[in-house]
Amino acid sequence: MTTKVKPSPRERLLEAAATLTYRDGVGIGVEALCKAAGVSKRSMYQLFESKDELLAASLEERAADFVASLLPPPDDGRSPRERILHVFERVESQAGLPEFRGCRYLAVQIELKNQAHPASQVAHRIKSDLTGFFRSEAEQGGASDPGLLARQLILVFDGASARAGIQADNLTGLVAPTVTTLLDTAGVR
Repeated sequence: MTTKVKPSPRERLLEAAATLTYRDGVGIGVEALCKAAGVSKRSMYQLFESKDELLAASLEERAADFVASLLPPPDDGRSPRERILHVFERVESQAGLPEFRGCRYLAVQIELKNQAHPASQVAHRIKSDLTGFFRSEAEQGGASDPGLLARQLILVFDGASARAGIQADNLTGLVAPTVTTLLDTAGVR
């Protein structure tokens, strides 16, 4: 017989923040977060300085899963072109799931608008890291202007993610040809 360990109040708050803010937005109230986590407001404020800090910690905790769900493993033997296309294949695949609401990191930046907000800073860093991945792969693939290509790719990523997240478009057959055209134009192998 195995005993299931109940998540700690901190873990429950982080999970509630991740789930509720992704589904309902960052405007979710402290009461709703605490209720969903089964934690008192007093306990929440003992664990986190503020709701803002809870949101930032929740985003930070999800970062590794976000990266693992999108990026190919390092040194997997694929060409830079294939590695970049892998990211967009993953977005297309994720966008087909009923619970997909777009990129949580982009959503936080759009909703908060305040770049100094702790959660916005975490989101900005995660998105900058993704742009950095595109730039690095573009450089390795011989792109004529890796910085420009990286900016174009993150633009396609964010646009595709947002449009699929609000169910305004189906990404099937749309994203890969768009990215392929960008890669061809930039000369990425």
